[in-house]
Amino acid sequence: MSTPTQQKVLVLQAKQGEFALKTRDVPKPGPGDVLVKNVAVGLNPVEWKIQTWGILVEKYPVILGLDAAGVVEAVGEGVTSLKKGDRVLYQGWLEDDRANYQEYSLIAADLAAKFPEKVSFDQAATLPVAVATAAIGLYHPHGATKFVAPWAEGGKGKYAGTPLVVIGGSSVVGSLVIQLAKLSGFSPIITTASLKNAGLLKSYGATHVLDRNLSADALHAEVTKLTGGPVSVVYDAISTPETQNAAYGLLAAGGKLLVLLPEAVTETSEGRILSQVQGTVQLPHNAELGKALFRALPGLLESGEIKPLNFEVIPGGLGGVTTGLEKLKANQVSASKLIIHPSETA
Repeated sequence: MSTPTQQKVLVLQAKQGEFALKTRDVPKPGPGDVLVKNVAVGLNPVEWKIQTWGILVEKYPVILGLDAAGVVEAVGEGVTSLKKGDRVLYQGWLEDDRANYQEYSLIAADLAAKFPEKVSFDQAATLPVAVATAAIGLYHPHGATKFVAPWAEGGKGKYAGTPLVVIGGSSVVGSLVIQLAKLSGFSPIITTASLKNAGLLKSYGATHVLDRNLSADALHAEVTKLTGGPVSVVYDAISTPETQNAAYGLLAAGGKLLVLLPEAVTETSEGRILSQVQGTVQLPHNAELGKALFRALPGLLESGEIKPLNFEVIPGGLGGVTTGLEKLKANQVSASKLIIHPSETA
């Protein structure tokens, strides 16, 4: 069947405005790109924040959507790593042809990963943003921590005996930080979460799950009990001012706190630093790490060393995005990724 020339798309019409269903041309892949028919698209909290707070985007109308899995529909000139019909997962970008709240999107072939048959499209769409954000924070060669990635020579198990604390292990990013930390050998891997999710997080590799409602002092006492003292790295996958300050209090002199939102710790000391992670492989300074990650991902999924996350499908296709983002905004999603199917759009 030939590729259609028009597609359905969800557009955020104006800054702090409303979403609307529209139609637009299906883009054609240029050199190095592939066109993907999006089967499953993941929702991210940043999208309700863009709509509600008017952040990150300057030009409207805009198409959002940053997590997708689908089937390669066409390949651009010079692409040899992928072919029509391949099942791929990839991270979208806030450009109209590359965002994911539409039926077809473009992606650079070397920033897409094939995934095994045992992984469903819905499962695959839980991963791109989360695994990229986790990996960039931990393994970027010019980042704060500069850890050697587990897919690089000598990286697997390299950090045995080094503690790591993950604030918000039930979040999608936190869940992937735990999984990558296990591959890297970190131990103990201590995370905060709702205790109802302890079993799940231990299956990802956490050694200890602490109640996310602990006060900063109580958290400090529990972590010290488990590690014998301050720790060198904390990854705060929640990054509210409250969690950042509690996490900062766990750091040893010279320690590193990785955060996802703007830095909220106003006074630093003894060489302890905060570093905000820019979790997209589409940024030029993240692209090489992204390519290495997406080359490694098919094998890690096949072996089960990286596990897809739990998910919930929101009905209505692109028309269900608003419902899903409202659930995320109301903090009604725990240890799960919201997914929509663009083909179900009315």
